[in-house]
Amino acid sequence: MEIRQLRYMVALAEERSFTRAATREHIAQPALSQQIQRLEREVGLALVERTTRRVTITEAGELLVARARRILAELAAADDELQSLRGFQAGRVTVGAMHTMGPVDVSAALASYHERHPFVELTVREHSSEELADLLRVDELDLAFLSVTERIESHGLALHQLVSEELVAMVPGDHPLASRDRIRMVELAGEQFISYREGARLRELLEEGARQTGFEPNVKFESNESQRIRALVARGLGVAIIPRSDAVAPGPAVAIARLAEPELSRDITLAWRADRRHTPAAAEFLTLARDLFAGS
Repeated sequence: MEIRQLRYMVALAEERSFTRAATREHIAQPALSQQIQRLEREVGLALVERTTRRVTITEAGELLVARARRILAELAAADDELQSLRGFQAGRVTVGAMHTMGPVDVSAALASYHERHPFVELTVREHSSEELADLLRVDELDLAFLSVTERIESHGLALHQLVSEELVAMVPGDHPLASRDRIRMVELAGEQFISYREGARLRELLEEGARQTGFEPNVKFESNESQRIRALVARGLGVAIIPRSDAVAPGPAVAIARLAEPELSRDITLAWRADRRHTPAAAEFLTLARDLFAGS
């Protein structure tokens, strides 16, 4: 079993295509396919199911990929630690971020880091909080900006909260509640909601708040883009519960009110796998992010 074969398996699992995986690894597609076949013969198990349209990783393949990610991460860490003896000049940091980051400007962190370490490769991936947590656990991400759910909190992640932000009610400008500066959740029980998609912490908070009040929210439209949610509210297609920073940002005219009974807030938290030893490049980004957003 060779290191390059493990890299090819990880690339194939993430790309789900021999062609894309080969392009990513900078080799010819037949060569990558041959290496995967050699690996399958060596382990005596099918690792990949091949169809004309899509590559599916078998159960054995998924087990190997999980181990391969850890092995490759440790090798990268060893390489970076050796480089750190003379001051790290290169490396790679993969950062995860939620779709809506409110007052935490991830681009500012990336720009500041790039200015200090221009030869370190930076990659950003956007997902829901629970997806980000899963990617941290298998070392596809070095660190992530997410909101903490009960499932995230209890499963092997180190967490450093950066921000706690109020959620507010957003209604169309001609809505009967538009003139109010405070809206109780129960007053929205009969409304159509425009909300974030399943798996997003903001969707979870809406559902938790509604259930505390005794109803299930009727979600008619879903989006992970706060500006799109605002535009749909402005068109009179429903109401929404969103972070205050998104509500007060420029956009189509809507009415905004404080949410009460219950009051809701979401956190923005910096997370990483608790027992992972970061490369110097990733550790430096972690330190920078904690310092940069300490007063957010």
